[in-house]
Amino acid sequence: MTAHIDAFDRYRHGHSILHRLDPRLKVVIVVAYIVSNSLLPDGAWSAFTAAWLVLLLANALAGLGITYTFKRSFVALPFALAAVTVLFVPEGNPLVDVHIMRSTFLVTDAGLVRFGSIVARSWLSVQMAILLVTVTQFPDLIHAWEHLRVPRILTTVVAFLYRYLFVLSDEVLRLLRAREARSAAAPGHRAGGSLAWRARGAGHLAGQLFVRSYERSDRIYQAMLARGYSGHIRTLNPHDVHLRDWLVAFVALILIAALQWLGWR
Repeated sequence: MTAHIDAFDRYRHGHSILHRLDPRLKVVIVVAYIVSNSLLPDGAWSAFTAAWLVLLLANALAGLGITYTFKRSFVALPFALAAVTVLFVPEGNPLVDVHIMRSTFLVTDAGLVRFGSIVARSWLSVQMAILLVTVTQFPDLIHAWEHLRVPRILTTVVAFLYRYLFVLSDEVLRLLRAREARSAAAPGHRAGGSLAWRARGAGHLAGQLFVRSYERSDRIYQAMLARGYSGHIRTLNPHDVHLRDWLVAFVALILIAALQWLGWR
């Protein structure tokens, strides 16, 4: 179980100023940072660079090393390729002709600037999200969302998904182990059957996982009701906002406002 928790949970224990900051303020700052990057105009490279420097500073303040989020952000960059079509906007001067089958597309300078800006916004937002989950425990995040009036049904679903994702992963491993134990093969022969046989086996596994998950969820819910569950996620942390928290949030919002001024000046 510990290995699965380490695989999913990205929280890094620490005593830095960002670790001790109230989670509600952390969520507000992260949302403001992401929205600020989204509002920056295309081609505001100086503002994007300054936003990245702010991220490096936050990494250092958290005691993670200045490149912690940078190293872990590349996994999300391929999703930014969904915006590759903006390279072919009709505005701007043509740069390169791209031939795809019988069609010809022109890559323009305006499209290249827009695509680079989208990638920069996405990359910075992913890094800030990684930093948030690294310095904030997940129950504290859920508690912060509730205080910020995020719909309770959404926070409850996310909380239970996180909590029982480890249980489901263990259940899948047990099902796979049972299938392997029943699919022994003679030496020199491949275990299992044809592709259709494997597809049928995968379907049976998915069905078994659904049935077991449904039965387990009903038992867990009945047990929670018996222990007084009322739909509210509780945490042991008091989450008191101190003067230090307000000062950190004020400085962070000033930096975000400065990024907007730099991008639009």
